[in-house]
Amino acid sequence: MAGDDYAKQIARWVALGALFLLPLTPFIVANSFFFPFITGKAFYSRILIEIAFAGWVALVFLDKEYRPRLSWIGIAALAFVGWMFVADLFAVNVQKAFWSNFERMEGWVMLAHLLGLFFAASNILRVEKKWRAWFLTTLGVSVLISGYALLQLAGSAAIHQGSTRIDASLGNSAYLAIYLLFNVFVALWLALTEKYTWLKWSLIALAVVEAILIFFTETRGTVLGLIAALGLSALLIAFTAGKQSRQWASAGLVVLVLLVGSFYAARNSTFIQSNHTLQRVASISLNDGQTRFTLWHMAFEGALERPIVGWGQEGFNFVFNKYFDPKLYGQESWFDRAHNAFIDWLIAGGFPAFLLYLSLFGTALVLLWRSSELSRAERIALTAALVGYAVHNLFVFDNLYSYIYFFALLALIDSQLGRPIKQIEEAPIVSATDGITYVLPVVAVVAFAVVWVVNVPGMGVATKLITALSPSQAGIASNIALFQDLSAHPAFAAQEVREQLVSFASSVVQSSEVADTDKQQVITLAVTEMMKQVTAYPTDAREHLELSFVYRSAGDAANALKEVLAAAALSPKKQEMWIQAGAAEWDAGNLAAAQKDFHTAYELAPQFTDLAAYAAAGDIAVGDIASADKTLLAAYGTTTIDNNILAIAYYRSKNWKRLVGIWQLRASAPEATIETLFSLAAAYYAAGDPANAIRAINDTVKRYPDAAASGAAAIKQIQSGVPIQ
Repeated sequence: MAGDDYAKQIARWVALGALFLLPLTPFIVANSFFFPFITGKAFYSRILIEIAFAGWVALVFLDKEYRPRLSWIGIAALAFVGWMFVADLFAVNVQKAFWSNFERMEGWVMLAHLLGLFFAASNILRVEKKWRAWFLTTLGVSVLISGYALLQLAGSAAIHQGSTRIDASLGNSAYLAIYLLFNVFVALWLALTEKYTWLKWSLIALAVVEAILIFFTETRGTVLGLIAALGLSALLIAFTAGKQSRQWASAGLVVLVLLVGSFYAARNSTFIQSNHTLQRVASISLNDGQTRFTLWHMAFEGALERPIVGWGQEGFNFVFNKYFDPKLYGQESWFDRAHNAFIDWLIAGGFPAFLLYLSLFGTALVLLWRSSELSRAERIALTAALVGYAVHNLFVFDNLYSYIYFFALLALIDSQLGRPIKQIEEAPIVSATDGITYVLPVVAVVAFAVVWVVNVPGMGVATKLITALSPSQAGIASNIALFQDLSAHPAFAAQEVREQLVSFASSVVQSSEVADTDKQQVITLAVTEMMKQVTAYPTDAREHLELSFVYRSAGDAANALKEVLAAAALSPKKQEMWIQAGAAEWDAGNLAAAQKDFHTAYELAPQFTDLAAYAAAGDIAVGDIASADKTLLAAYGTTTIDNNILAIAYYRSKNWKRLVGIWQLRASAPEATIETLFSLAAAYYAAGDPANAIRAINDTVKRYPDAAASGAAAIKQIQSGVPIQ
């Protein structure tokens, strides 16, 4: 190394090292962090991007070759990230818009890192001519990820999400699916220009294996993306290649159409319906997509309310609650994404963000086909990757590594077509001496400060939160102390900390092993913190409901009711709000109000039978059995239904006959447990029928001889007039 080149070489190797470590991100699973599959990858990739960007900044001062160039992709990326900065400033929840949360780890901070990756990768890998090596590194990692997925398929490794949908080390089948989709077409791209035969066919084999694995993720949006990308590839070859290639492409397109058509025609066959993977893929239909279509409709309503700046990143929950469609009852309680990446950006940053996001794809595709550096076959493979990704994004929200892959492809295309910017090129370079004396130290200090400020506090909270939620040998006091510390030093994840505190406090209050002083301490802390959250974000229905839960745990029925009614006012079409309001009214002894709330929930979507049970429970509470029976007959065709809500209603109203009917129904089931059969006896006894109570206990003992001692004790209690416990 030349004596006057130390600064440049240090910056160069630091930047390259960080960039080449980035493809290892899918391996990172930080079990000591909250949301270990998400947070670990996010902090790891952020730190590497920060280091790579710092190295690139140093190189910009030391060598003109590394300086940024002008392209329409770069302009689009800058405009998109810049506009989202403005939009997030006007977000309903500005802090969350910029910092996101542990579950997603996105926000504007993520966009800033992606933009940094774009410029660092585009210019460094262009000058070093390392693009091919970088993508080969990503494919090498994908070989191991695919191996992990194959072990999951074989049953030798655990699947983290569900029981059948493979997810490897990404922790989510949809995340694995889009990761594989990118790799399929990158592998084909590199195979097309590989001079070593063994590597060419290895890359093709990898693409085939990973394409097959996409089906086993059972992510239907990605399957559609794969099919669309393959079909487009065949069409492009058929229209642009030589005669022989056109013939092969046409034949491939025909085969693809026949395979898809045959699969669709046989979608109801026993063979497909008996296989979980095939059955799920075969279920792709307009009817099956109704939940997503409903979410999209709600999103458009929200977009029309705030068309220019949107709701900010992580703002979809406000739209979801305000414009909730009652047809979504029974789905997830709190959707935070529209399950369409394009619509998500429409919500996050209004129509400007939506158009700028589209421009990333548009400029990439236009410039890709203008590139003289890439062959036709390479352009087709990369076009397929972008189109497959776009189709996937129509049905699935984005994730950390798909963002990284997307911006890496944008950077690749930018590096091929960017043109020098005269004013930047003419700026003088820093001398080698000044590089060592000033540039590297200043850049290093700033980079260290950024790494610390952006990552270290969040990493600390992610670790402490897991510890606070885990059983401690030091006792519950140590958990409470950790939550107190977390509350005293809120980071960007304050909402998640507070919500987890509510859950923790509720479980502590119900524990018979915790001292009353500890219960009071933790419940007071939870109430205080949730009051801060509601005060900061008064239009967030979820936070009012969380505060209502903790008030209920504290035995404060009046404030619990107040908060749940506030939540219902913010989301008046969401049945869950009125159900919770009805429960709170009932607990407070306001039976007529509870009846009204339960009926409000039912009338929003009477097609759901369990809502009919709530409406009937409200009628039962006020003694209107006739109305309850009318509702139950209309919904179920009978008045005797195995339903916990009805059982509680009959118990509270002392309607023992109806309660006995429910327990008779449960006891008649072949799988009825000892507890169920004894509960039937208790119901008989409560109804004033000790003879049938004793008979039920004797029947239980005949069925379960191990229950003889418990049965004898219960009979003795009945005969002595003591209530069965």
